[in-house]
Amino acid sequence: MPKAPPADSSQSSPPAAPPKSAPQRAMEKLGLHRDIDLALHLPLRYEDETRLTPVAELRDGEPAQIEATVRDARIELRPRRQLVARLVDDDGDVIVLRFLHFYPSHQKALQPGARIRARGEPRGGFFGLEMVHPAFKTVEPGAPLADVLTPVYPTSAQLPQAYLRKAVASALKRAPLHELLPAEALPQGHENLPSLREALQCLHHPPAGASLSALEDKQHPAWQRLKFEELLAQQLSQLQAQRERARLKAPALQAARGGLHEKLLAALPFALTGAQRRVADEIAADIARPQPMHRLLQGDVGSGKTVVAALAAAVAIDAGWQCALMAPTEILAEQHFAKLVQWLEPLGVGVAWLTGSRKGKARQRMVERVASGEAALVVGTHAVIQDDVQFARLGLAVIDEQHRFGVAQRLQLRRKLEGDGTQKLEPHLLMMSATPIPRTLAMAYFADLEVSTIDELPPGRTPVLTKLFADNRRADVIARIGDELAQGRQVYWVCPLIEESETLDLKNATETHAQLSAALPGRMVGLLHGRMPAAEKSAVMSLFKGGEMAVLVATTVIEVGVDVPNASLMVIEHAERFGLAQLHQLRGRVGRGTAASVCVLLYGTPLSPAGKERLRAMAETQDGFEIARRDLEIRGPGEFMGARQSGDALLRFADLTEDAPLLREARRSAALLLERHPTVARAHVERWLESRAEYLKA
Repeated sequence: MPKAPPADSSQSSPPAAPPKSAPQRAMEKLGLHRDIDLALHLPLRYEDETRLTPVAELRDGEPAQIEATVRDARIELRPRRQLVARLVDDDGDVIVLRFLHFYPSHQKALQPGARIRARGEPRGGFFGLEMVHPAFKTVEPGAPLADVLTPVYPTSAQLPQAYLRKAVASALKRAPLHELLPAEALPQGHENLPSLREALQCLHHPPAGASLSALEDKQHPAWQRLKFEELLAQQLSQLQAQRERARLKAPALQAARGGLHEKLLAALPFALTGAQRRVADEIAADIARPQPMHRLLQGDVGSGKTVVAALAAAVAIDAGWQCALMAPTEILAEQHFAKLVQWLEPLGVGVAWLTGSRKGKARQRMVERVASGEAALVVGTHAVIQDDVQFARLGLAVIDEQHRFGVAQRLQLRRKLEGDGTQKLEPHLLMMSATPIPRTLAMAYFADLEVSTIDELPPGRTPVLTKLFADNRRADVIARIGDELAQGRQVYWVCPLIEESETLDLKNATETHAQLSAALPGRMVGLLHGRMPAAEKSAVMSLFKGGEMAVLVATTVIEVGVDVPNASLMVIEHAERFGLAQLHQLRGRVGRGTAASVCVLLYGTPLSPAGKERLRAMAETQDGFEIARRDLEIRGPGEFMGARQSGDALLRFADLTEDAPLLREARRSAALLLERHPTVARAHVERWLESRAEYLKA
C-alpha cells in the first residue's frame, strides 16, 4: 500500500492559540477587551501609600501606612488558628499585625528583622494597637515612597489588584487617547479642563496631595472632562440616528376633509382636552411629512393617550395604510383593542387581534387578514412583530409603554419596522408612555425623538387620597374594604409576589386571596397573576369589569391599562418594594369614576432610606412629572429607563441629576461637530460606544 504523501505545510491549520489565563478570562468577563476599555475602567477608591504615619500617631479606625521592623512572628491556636506578628517602628512603638487567614508566604515574609510596610485600619486590641489583615510588603530601609495614590479597581476573585493595576497602566500608554475635539467643541466655561489622556492619567494615578473628596464626589476637573466626553458621545449617537432617519422616506399621511379622522372625532362620546388637541395636531403634522416620524407621546395616568393614538391611526388608515399598536402585556393590549374596536369598527375599520395566546387557525386567519390588508388596524403584544406577521402597507406603528419592553425587543421592533433595506418607505413610529420623562432624561436618552406631552387630565377624574399604613394595621385596612363594598364599590389588592419566597418575607398573592376570601364571606374575591393562562386572566378581568367580582387580588399585571371606574380603593402590599413609577401607575387604576378614591400603601418595617423617600413622594404629590423627577433622583437613570434589561449601563460616569450643565454643553458640541467636523464626530462615537451605540437608540 503506497504511503500517503506528506502533508502540505502551506495548507496546515494555524497553531492553536495558547490557553488564556484565569486573570485574562476574568478581564474579558468584565468587558475589558481593548486598551480603551482598560483605560476607562476607573478605580473605586484610592489608598494613600505616599506617606508614613508613626505608630504613636495612628488613630483608631483611620487607614494609614506604617513602616516597622518585625520583632517576632508566631502562629497562635487560640481562640482560633492565626498568624500574629509584633512590629516595632523607629521610635520604639509596637504594633501587632494579625492574620486570620494566611499562607506560607506570609510567614516567610514576616521573619524577625524584616523591614515591613503595612497599610490597614489600626484599632485598639487587648494587647495594644493592632491591624487585622493589612496589606503589607517587605522593603529595604530608606526605600522611596509612592508619589501617586494607589488605585483600587472593581475586580473579581480571579483578577488580583496587582495584575489589574499593571494591565491598566500598560493600556494607558497604548490606548489611542490623543485629543480629538477642537477647542470650539469643548464645554464653555471649562477652559481649564485637562485633555482626555491627562484626565485618565490623573484618575488612575492621582498625585500625592490630590483632593480625595473632589475625586470621590466626581467634581475634580478630570472627572468633568471624562463625563463631558461620555455625554458628548451619547448625544452624537442620538443626533446621528436622527439625521440618518431624516434621509429615509415615509408615506405622507394626510387627513382628508370629511374623512375617517373627522368621523371619529364626531363619534367620540366626549370632547378632547386642549392638551389632547394640541398633541394630536403635532402628530398629524409629523405624519404628513415624507420622513419617518419618531415621536414620544407622554402623559400622566388617565390623560387620554389612547384616543390620540386612535386619531393618528384614523389618518393613516384613511390614507390607505395600515396601523399597528403594540403593548407589553396582553391585559393592556386587550384594553386598547376593546376601545379601538368600539371607536373604529362602527366606522368600517377592520381590526385584527394578535397575541401569544392566540394560536392555530384563529391566529392564521388574523395573520392572513394583516397580510392582505383587510385588517387596517392590528392590535396586540410582541406577537405583532413575529416573523410570520407580514403587513401589506404598514404606515404607522404605535408602541405603548415602550420602556417596559426589553432592550432586545425594542431593537427587534425597530429592525422589523426598518425592514431589510428593500422596502422604499419606512413606517412612522409613535411611542407612548404614562411614565413622564424628566427633562434631563429626555435630553439625554430621547435626543433623537420629538416629544409631545399631554399635561392636562380629562374633566371628571377625581383626586386619589394616598394613605400610609404599617403592615401591623392590616386588619384595619381589611375592615375598610368591607365599608367600600357596602357602598357598591370594588377594590384592588396588589401583592409583589405570586408564591412563597425563601429570601423575601412577603405575603404572597395566593395567601392574601385566601385571607380576604375568609374575611369577606359572600363576596367574590378574584386572583390574577402573570402565570395564569391568558383565557383564565381574561375571564377574571371580565368578572371584575362587569361588577360581579368585588375584590381583585393581583400582582402588577394590572399596572397599566386596566380601566374599572367603579373601583375606588387600591391597596398595595409591601409598597416599599415597588418603584415610584410603578406605585404611581397602580394608584392610577382608581379615581376613574365619580366616587372619592383612596390608595392605601401598606409597608413593612424597618423602612430603608429609599423606601421612605418613595412613600413620602407618593403621599405628597399626584403629579406624574414630579413623581418621575423624584424617581430619577432615587433610582438613577439606568434603572428608571430599564437599562438593566440590556446588561449595559446607559451612562457609566455622568450623573443626570448633577450634570445637567455638562449635558447642555454636550448637546451644543454634538451639533457643532456633526456640522463642521463629521470625521471627528464618527471617531468620538467609535472610541466611546463601539457596539453600545445600538442600545442607546433602542
